[in-house]
Amino acid sequence: MHQFHYSGPDLHCESVDLAAVAKLYGTPTYVYSAGTMADNYRRLRQGFAALDPQVCYAVKANSNLAVLRHFANLGAGFDLVSGGEIRRVLAAGANLRTSVFAGVGKTEEEIRLALENGIFALHVESEPELARINHVAGQLGVQAPIAFRINPDVDAGTHAKITTGKADNKFGIPLRQATAAYEAAAKLKHIAIRGVQMHIGSQLTEAGPFAAATEKVGALAAQLKANHGITYFSIGGGLGIVYQDALASGAAAWWEALPPERRPLTPEAYGAALTPFLAPLGLKVLLEPGRFLTGNAGVLLARVEHLKRGAGRNFLIVDAAMNDLVRPAMYDSYHEIVPLHRDSSRRALVADIVGPVCETGDCFARDRSIQEVGEGELVALLSAGAYGFAMASRYNTRALPAEVLVQGSMFELVNARETFDRVIALEKIPAFLK
Repeated sequence: MHQFHYSGPDLHCESVDLAAVAKLYGTPTYVYSAGTMADNYRRLRQGFAALDPQVCYAVKANSNLAVLRHFANLGAGFDLVSGGEIRRVLAAGANLRTSVFAGVGKTEEEIRLALENGIFALHVESEPELARINHVAGQLGVQAPIAFRINPDVDAGTHAKITTGKADNKFGIPLRQATAAYEAAAKLKHIAIRGVQMHIGSQLTEAGPFAAATEKVGALAAQLKANHGITYFSIGGGLGIVYQDALASGAAAWWEALPPERRPLTPEAYGAALTPFLAPLGLKVLLEPGRFLTGNAGVLLARVEHLKRGAGRNFLIVDAAMNDLVRPAMYDSYHEIVPLHRDSSRRALVADIVGPVCETGDCFARDRSIQEVGEGELVALLSAGAYGFAMASRYNTRALPAEVLVQGSMFELVNARETFDRVIALEKIPAFLK
């Protein structure tokens, strides 16, 4: 559920009219609901209440400093995958005491940064990486807390580009090699074994793959607790969100109207499915959600440039583009698109909703039915709070969009729209071309 809704004919985020945000800050602009993020965080913790889990927000989903500070204030740690993300968390005024550092290609500089700032644990993805961590920890004169990321070879049943738990994915070490890897780690002077970790993919909508992976790695975790004294089991993230019917899903009535077998996986059902496997282990449980916390908590506002009527196809051209929100172009993903001002007297229009970038792939929706909207009117692309701005680019020399955070009736710009001067600030023409 989320807090985007129509109040009368106008789309609101919490108590804020989104048209007012667009009027003040222009478009394209991302708008995030602090209330939705907080609700999602609390529901996820409540789903695993019997285990008192530590939530480590996956920074890659949405790394805005205000978003990071918001989650830190709620009690979250962070799931980090780069030195830049570590620096972002520190810049947001948070610390790394309950945070973990993952990723298949950690550099020595990044490992040093994590250790110097008191990281809770490094999630190791290979034995060569373990040797590198041991080397850096030795230079610092410390023991590096680690857990191996285990690849359980479980098919998450999600998009091929975001599945991470199969044997042919680049992530983690195979389950069959885990015991030997931990035995090797135990012999290293500057390594302290702390836990075990897994993550099988993103946007999972059924509990089955989670349960299968947890059962398989849980058996290993019990063995590691006995042999190496591990204290935690991180089960990763991946809980999916609603993309189709996203606006309706903000209301409890929408969920209640669905038969139980058709309801999307909720944090309550997620927790209920995994707790029986986790509780007997007696280990601290870490959760690493990203999309679930922020995905439905954000929208991308765009302005209609004009309607182009083609040969048998209409094109509704908006000022947002694939550089602002790349998911439809990269993953063929669905985002619901709605007008900011709803008018039941208008006819429906069927059109491709596209941006101005010089690529055929710059298309948010094909043959989509939407209320007729004219030049200068506003639309919102829903479920854009995760992997939206975080994956934005300057393709076609388009400046990065603005970001706004809403809480109740308050809203504030938390990332100003990029200027052209900033876009080219680090570029130069060499002397030999002058």
